[in-house]
Amino acid sequence: MPNFSYKAIDESGKIISGFLESDSPEKVNQLLSLRNQIPVKVKESKQLSGNAGRRSGGGRSVKTRDLILFTKQFKTMLKAGVPMLELLQILEKQTENNKFNFIIKVMMQDIEKGVSLYNSFSKHSTVFSPLYCSVVRAGESSGKLPEVLDRLAYILEHEDNVKSNIKAALRYPTIVLAFLIMAFGVLLTFVIPNFAKAFEKSGVTLPIPTRICLFLYNFAADYWLVIFIIAGSVAAFLVYFLKTDRGRYLRDSLLIHFPILGPLFIKASMSRFASIFSILQDSGVAVLESMDILSETIANAAISKEFVQVKKEIEKGNSISAPLKTAKYFTPMIVNMVAIGEGSGKLAEMLKEVSDHYDSEVEFATLQLTEYIGPVLTIALAAMVGFFALAIFIPMWDLTKTVM
Repeated sequence: MPNFSYKAIDESGKIISGFLESDSPEKVNQLLSLRNQIPVKVKESKQLSGNAGRRSGGGRSVKTRDLILFTKQFKTMLKAGVPMLELLQILEKQTENNKFNFIIKVMMQDIEKGVSLYNSFSKHSTVFSPLYCSVVRAGESSGKLPEVLDRLAYILEHEDNVKSNIKAALRYPTIVLAFLIMAFGVLLTFVIPNFAKAFEKSGVTLPIPTRICLFLYNFAADYWLVIFIIAGSVAAFLVYFLKTDRGRYLRDSLLIHFPILGPLFIKASMSRFASIFSILQDSGVAVLESMDILSETIANAAISKEFVQVKKEIEKGNSISAPLKTAKYFTPMIVNMVAIGEGSGKLAEMLKEVSDHYDSEVEFATLQLTEYIGPVLTIALAAMVGFFALAIFIPMWDLTKTVM
């Protein structure tokens, strides 16, 4: 589809510019008019719109809460029998997010042309994940779209709550750690050197903690540019490396084996696996296709890699539980419940039970995390304060002895 650059006047009278993919300049003018913008200049451009924000109307990104509200409203009106175009028109008017508002308008135009609901969703992959689109396709083909959207809204809301709880648990230690680093820098840069000069003039032999502080101070003062360059280079490399498949795999593997946090991440991944697999099975999605979707949506590269081998074994005619048993990270509970579900023909129900169990496990693990963090921070703070106290007060004590 051709790409067009445009200039337009928005509702506030400002001139804005961007890129849109469309069939013709006339369609671009129509899209801009739908956004209540006055087209000034539209021309075909060879430059690709670099991000989904340009393709989807700009504005702030679509947050998970916006998507959850959209899914719930979509499901409710669908159950009430509201026609699809009228339903989307209502949602478009109620959506405050400009980017999401524009996406819904584009979806309305697609559906008017006869495009399927799945295809109209999948065009906006930055907002609707592969899981979301696959579930919509399954619900659309099976005629169970309201029920499927109801389960999908639950998964989205639950996972958003888990992420919020983990962020809340880590917020306090992050702030404390930042202040510890700042305090360490102030003491090392301003306090210790001034005390050390006074001690050296008095001829007092400096103890090991004080000498360590002075070494760190002198090293930083002499080689600050080298330290800055190395730190910047390492940070840039890590940012680049963690965007690669290998980087994500190594990062997630390390996190899984990290004390305290590791078990929490594994339980959260098992909950996500069971929840998503359950909804896919309930929606009639084939097992092999489910493995592909799970590998993309499990949110952990180390665990996602295991689905490649699991899929190969299933293609050979094996059951689902057999390759899961030999795969890393999958707990015995997951394997046993999947085996029971396969044998009884109630795999979706068994997975839902597992999901509920791990949901409560994740909540308990998050509470445990907050309980562990307090003592760890207290010990770290006490160690730092004790170190600097020894670095300052031992020489002072020696100085008072020489005066006496």
